[in-house]
Amino acid sequence: MHRTEGLVSTIIPVYNRPAMLRKAVTSVLEQTYRPVEIIIVNDGSMDGTSWVADSLRKDNPKEVQVIHQSNLGPGAAREKGLVEARGEFIQFLDSDDRLLPKKFDLQVAGLNAFTNCALSYGKTREYSINEAPVNVPSRRTGEIHTNIFPAALRGRLWATETPLYRRKALDSIGPWSSLCVLEDWEYECRLGGRRAELHYCDEFVSDHLHHEGSREGLRWRESKKAFRDLLAAHLKVLEYAHVADVVEDSAEMRHFARNLFRLARDAGARGLVEDAKQLLKLASGLDRNRRSEYRLYRWSTMLLGWERAAAWGAHLAAGRTRWEHR
Repeated sequence: MHRTEGLVSTIIPVYNRPAMLRKAVTSVLEQTYRPVEIIIVNDGSMDGTSWVADSLRKDNPKEVQVIHQSNLGPGAAREKGLVEARGEFIQFLDSDDRLLPKKFDLQVAGLNAFTNCALSYGKTREYSINEAPVNVPSRRTGEIHTNIFPAALRGRLWATETPLYRRKALDSIGPWSSLCVLEDWEYECRLGGRRAELHYCDEFVSDHLHHEGSREGLRWRESKKAFRDLLAAHLKVLEYAHVADVVEDSAEMRHFARNLFRLARDAGARGLVEDAKQLLKLASGLDRNRRSEYRLYRWSTMLLGWERAAAWGAHLAAGRTRWEHR
């Protein structure tokens, strides 16, 4: 497909969020930067979202297009939009979040000035939908990172709407995965595995909103398939960290190991014994300081079984947390 120099393509997957979609699209139309295109991917909505999406296209025919598809999940929806996008730069925006007006101006300027950088990120505010925003950077968006690793081993550095990507960099890492949770973290860390350089924009660029509606990223709490996707995302991220030569005895890797241990306990409690064994083995290999603790836990699973051992481990962890905060 023909790429248009300077064009920013914004891809918005949406499922059953008509009012929020309108505000998300408006936040793109209000950008001080041009040219822009907006690709709404209606991911099988069953309410008024389809009508709102089509009305937005009708009102803004030069800048908005709509793709309707059956429900395939956010990653697949973003990939569908990416295939159709013509921009030199790519913005992913979830339908419940918003961009601040100067985002594209600031971040395109950054990427044009630093042509070696794969993406530009800035500060994001995070608050509930009925609250007034406060200019406090969320997650780690107030910190300067030149690479995604090793910092990403402590969790996502930003929310999905925070970065602006160079399209050429995304073309180098392949399509979005079929994971239904943490697909955005896995996608970003693929870039990290290539040691992609980052540009930092020291301005607030976006808003990440909390609300009472459903969030795809929390499905793992109820769905075994989503939980398995959660585990798969962690394994992929570890793979990319190794490719990026993250030191195994680093503080970030030890933090990641502790997360793997918690996931191992959770997997065991859910009856996913083989997954639990793999995670526990990985955690033990990555965190030498706690190897005896992990070994003790493995013995407990042999005596108590994985489900009872998980309950025992959670009780000990809660006790340790209370002690550490006394």
